[in-house]
This record gives sequence, C-alpha cells and structure tokens, in this order.
Amino acid sequence: MTSDDAAPTTEPTTGYADLDLEVAESSGPGVDSIICTVRVPADPSSVGRVRHSLVTDLSARDLPEDLVGEAEIVASELLTNAVRHARPLSDGTIRVRWKIRGDVVEVEVTDGGGATVPKPAPRTVWLSSGRGLRIVRSMAHEWGVTEDRTGNVVWATLGGPSRRRAT
Repeated sequence: MTSDDAAPTTEPTTGYADLDLEVAESSGPGVDSIICTVRVPADPSSVGRVRHSLVTDLSARDLPEDLVGEAEIVASELLTNAVRHARPLSDGTIRVRWKIRGDVVEVEVTDGGGATVPKPAPRTVWLSSGRGLRIVRSMAHEWGVTEDRTGNVVWATLGGPSRRRAT
C-alpha cells in the first residue's frame, strides 16, 4: 500500500476560521512517519493559508522552532513558484504535502507542470524576482524536482536527509 492509498483522516487545522484548510493526515511508510496533504486553489491567496496550516500543525507536534520557521519559508517559496509559473492540476488545485519523520520535515508541492523545469535563478542584483529556489536550496538538506503522471513535484527536506535522492 502506498502513502497515496492510505485512508486519510481529515481534520481542520486550528487558528483563524477564515484561514482554516482541510488537512488530510495519513501514516507514512515508516513507523514514525506522518503525511499531511492539502489541496488549494492555484491562487496567490492560498500561500498564506497553507503557511498558517503548516506552522500550526508542525508547532502542535513540538518540532523545533527553527525547523518550523524553515518549513514555513520553504513551503511559501515552493507554492508561490507553482502559482506563478505552473499550471494547476487537472482539478484546478495545487497539492501541498508535508511529511514528518522524527525531526525531519519534507515539504512538497505538486502542480500541473509549466513551460520550464524549476531551477534556481542565476545570482544577479538586477532581477526583481527569481530568488525563491536559491533560498530553498540554502535552507534544505536536500531538494529536487521530479515529474509524475500529474506534473511536477518540487520538494525540499529540512532537518536531515530525505528518503529520496536530490536532483
């Protein structure tokens, strides 16, 4: 049974009522592994809502404050890139997952793909944008981009190595 096949339990996150998202939680492949999934509209307003839900969830699990902060920044950057540069999935959403295994958090964003493969922009002082993946790369233990049947999955692991290979 893959993590996609696991029967999720859906519980709303706590916080401000207008920010709550339905987060589906399921067991991951390991004994101590948890996967939280949320689908959001491919809209800039989704970024703050996901950030709030992720921070609320990770903080409630007593993860280190610096790890929660890094996960917040990484999720924000990855989702912002998906909203700005990619197509939504076939249902009009973007999927955001955070996987927790001990003190390691992996954040992944799945979109419908775009015209180019996500990569860090070259270092320059003249660009007004394009620094997001450089920020992700600097914070992540590992990060990468994979393609699946639905589009691109951009992921980053914080706090230690992932179970994937960086690309």
